[in-house]
This record gives sequence, structure tokens and C-alpha cells, in this order.
Amino acid sequence: MNILLTNDDGIQAVGLRSLYSSIKKAGHNVQVVAPVTEQSAVGHAVSLSSPLRVKEFKEDGFSGFGVYGTPVDCVKLGLTTLLDKKPDIVISGINSGANVGVDILYSGTVSAATEGALMGIPALAVSYDAFNPTDLTGQADYCIEMLSEIPWSKFEKKTVLNLNFPALKIADTLKIKFCRHTRVSWHDWYDARKDPRGGTYYWLDGVMPKKLISTGTDRDLLTKGHITMTPLHFDFTDREAITALEQAFNT
Repeated sequence: MNILLTNDDGIQAVGLRSLYSSIKKAGHNVQVVAPVTEQSAVGHAVSLSSPLRVKEFKEDGFSGFGVYGTPVDCVKLGLTTLLDKKPDIVISGINSGANVGVDILYSGTVSAATEGALMGIPALAVSYDAFNPTDLTGQADYCIEMLSEIPWSKFEKKTVLNLNFPALKIADTLKIKFCRHTRVSWHDWYDARKDPRGGTYYWLDGVMPKKLISTGTDRDLLTKGHITMTPLHFDFTDREAITALEQAFNT
């Protein structure tokens, strides 16, 4: 299997390096095209007014292309220009921090996978429900082992699989659940702080209200210790609203 590996945490991130090792260990071919610097929460941004520069990383046991751009830039540039082999799958991750509910709109991790799907390649986004992991070997091995079990041919075209691991050792996680994403939005606020020169700056913070999270959704199950997988497709059309508009304007 030929795999394109990317992320939004940067080419030197723990999650990407763990997946890289697991892919090689499993005997697959891996090509890396990932951001040089962290690009968390940039969503599906594409660089249009600035050039993309590429730095080749060659280390003991690792090689890949680092792009000074967004996760979507990496996938676009990789699939059209940098790679010598068309991948069988695009894997994005393992991200530091879960991507559940509305996070899928903000996430550079999910967006990179989505771009692969939009370009006709099966795609998997992978995240871990903590922000400072030091070892994701178990999660990476699990991810690569399950690839051959995924029934890609039975999905609609341009489907993205969104896989999330709880903040537990892999041996302590509960079985995988296939579920819908929560519809709860973040309750956000900004902390006002002072820099060393007395200027004010603002730092985003927020919570996803627990009492609003429905049982059986990704956020609920992940909190309970389950691995979760949610198939995503990006048809944003509200068909009921179309009917309502037609009825309103036809009368």
C-alpha cells in the first residue's frame, strides 16, 4: 500500500512520526508531505497570494517534504507535484487534540484528509484526545492494522473517515464505536492579557458544554474511553430549507 502521510501539527510532531514508524513497520510505502510549522485550526485554507516553499527532511529513519503552507497546501502540492507515486490512501495525523463535532470545520487535520478525498483518494483523519502526547506508538499501530479491514468500496465517493482515540493507553481503551458527531457548538470566550510592554492581547478559550452533548455521539463516547470513528461527507445542503424557501416564494 502506498500512503501519503500529512498532518497539521508539523512534520516533526509526535503523532506523525509515530504513524510513519508504524507504516514502515507494517511494510507499506510512505511518503510524507506536511507543514514545516504547526497549522492547527486553519481549516481548509489554501495559499493563493504567497508562494509555497518546500524543505526536504532527511534524518536517520525518516524522510519527507516539509511545506511552508497549510495542510491542504501539502496535500494539493503532494498529489499534483511532489510525489512520484499516487497514494492508495491519505492519512492525516495523529493530531494532538480530538477532532469531534464542529471541530471538523476548524481542523487542519480533517481538512487535509478531506482534500485527499476531494482529489479522489480514500482518506483517514486521526486524532488523540490530549494536547501533549509523548508516545502514540500504540495508537499508530492500531490505526495501520485496521486499514485492511475498512470497506472503502462500500462508501460514497469523497468520504472521509474521522478516527479519534481517547487520552488513554491503547490497552486501556474501550472498543471502537462507529457514531455520528455531536452537534454541540463551543462556548467561547477570550482572556484579555498584558504583554511585557503593557499592550493588551487576547487568548481564545472555551468549553463544549457537557450537558448538551447527546449520548452516543463522538464526544460522549470518546470521553467514556471508546475509540470513535465517524464517516464524513461534505454536502452542506439543507434540503428541508430548500423546500421551505420554494414554498415561501412560490406563494
